[in-house]
Amino acid sequence: MAYIEVAGITKSFPAGGGVRPVLRDVSLSVELGEFVAIVGAMGSGKSTLLSILAGLSSADSGTVSVDGEPLTGVRDNAAFVFQNYSLLPWFTALENVRLAVEASCRTLTREEQKARAKRVLEQVGLGNALHRRPRQLSGGMRQRVAIARAFATDPDLLFMDEPFGALDALTRETLQSELMRLCSSVGKPVTTIMITNSVEEALLLSDRIVPILPGPPATLGVPIHVDLPRGRTVAQLVRDEQASHVRAHVVATLTAALGSRRPRAGVVLTEKENTKPGVVSEDPHPVSLS
Repeated sequence: MAYIEVAGITKSFPAGGGVRPVLRDVSLSVELGEFVAIVGAMGSGKSTLLSILAGLSSADSGTVSVDGEPLTGVRDNAAFVFQNYSLLPWFTALENVRLAVEASCRTLTREEQKARAKRVLEQVGLGNALHRRPRQLSGGMRQRVAIARAFATDPDLLFMDEPFGALDALTRETLQSELMRLCSSVGKPVTTIMITNSVEEALLLSDRIVPILPGPPATLGVPIHVDLPRGRTVAQLVRDEQASHVRAHVVATLTAALGSRRPRAGVVLTEKENTKPGVVSEDPHPVSLS
């Protein structure tokens, strides 16, 4: 049995006196230590699915199990990184991370909690910003704090919801490298599920890419393996033949799924900033996919 097993997940929300179906018959297996990226257009149900997998919300039907146990809520060994940082504005970077350590490692003294928080913040390059509050930090620095907070809890599970989507291209690439380094340096497997609308980001970070096929309701496509050695770089992926094959497979799967939607959906594949090819987004106006 895989470390995470998802079977037949369905989810709907109330809408206009009825219900709006969001997810249908979603099934997924994730192995211990695997990094899985779920890729799809904005509004396709990715965040709803991640929330269910993380135990932050419940499905209407279907099951989720972790390490052979039914998921009944947020697990003690799980950590989260969100796009909006979710930092407490009245606390310093050090205290934001220390509070997470306190919640997950109650046997540590306050000084031990601070020492661990300081060590991880230094690992992400914030040794000189320990006592700054979020408003004194750039967006990239705030996301570094959020990543440090997640890894300071020594997680077995990591859930990431568009963690770099709000950052500029250079900062995003730097933090992606930091994430890869942290995942490989903690001395144990960290099973990671990340949602993103960037095919390139998924190629850079993941072991498998899972397309989410938009509905409504949405479901998952066939996982696509990324059989590339670790230590990947954006420059390498541009030239690598296997990377090109995987990229084309993912984009073709998403394009076919998006093209099958009714015209009112207005969903397109775009390239942003000319530095991140293969970004999946939604256009506010209906367009042709031909």
